[in-house]
Amino acid sequence: MAPLSRALRRRHLPAPETRHPAVALAIVLPCAVLLLALFGAWDQLATQTRAVADLIGR
Repeated sequence: MAPLSRALRRRHLPAPETRHPAVALAIVLPCAVLLLALFGAWDQLATQTRAVADLIGR
């Protein structure tokens, strides 16, 4: 076994905390909207959304 993995097992690290998906979404959405606005990608987003909707038959 690698020395690093043995060292990590010996250190009693606390269990990683899990984040609720709604919290993660609340963090990511404003960043995504800002990037879309900054780079003017609204038209591309609409085009791709229409293409995906056509693929799934809606």
